[in-house]
This record gives sequence, structure tokens and C-alpha cells, in this order.
Amino acid sequence: MEEKRRLVLKSVTWQLSGVVSMTLIGCIFTSSVSVSSGIAIVSSITGFFFYILHEFVWSKIFWGRRKIS
Repeated sequence: MEEKRRLVLKSVTWQLSGVVSMTLIGCIFTSSVSVSSGIAIVSSITGFFFYILHEFVWSKIFWGRRKIS
């Protein structure tokens, strides 16, 4: 099982990459850095919490794991 600090750090780095990609995609569609940045930030905040929830749920599921002896 992963430590909570590692899980949070993975979530943060994942969301930072998401902010960058969403801002670039938003700029292509809206031609506005401020609008695309706002969309990316809101998406990242919600995605951050859902990613942690998703990882937490999967950490409780033992299907497909191998026991380390």
C-alpha cells in the first residue's frame, strides 16, 4: 500500500500536467488565455479530489494484486 504523502504528490503532479494541457487545448478552442486558464483550474481542482478518491477506492480492492512474501 502506498503512503498518503506519495498518493498526494502523484495527484499534484498529475493535475499540474493536466492544467498545462487543458490550458493549451482551451486556448485553441477559445483563443483566450484567461478563459482557458479558468477552465483548466476548475477542472484540476475537481480532478484532484476525484483522483484521490479513485486511488483510495482502488487501494481497498485486492483483486489482481500479488502477495509479497
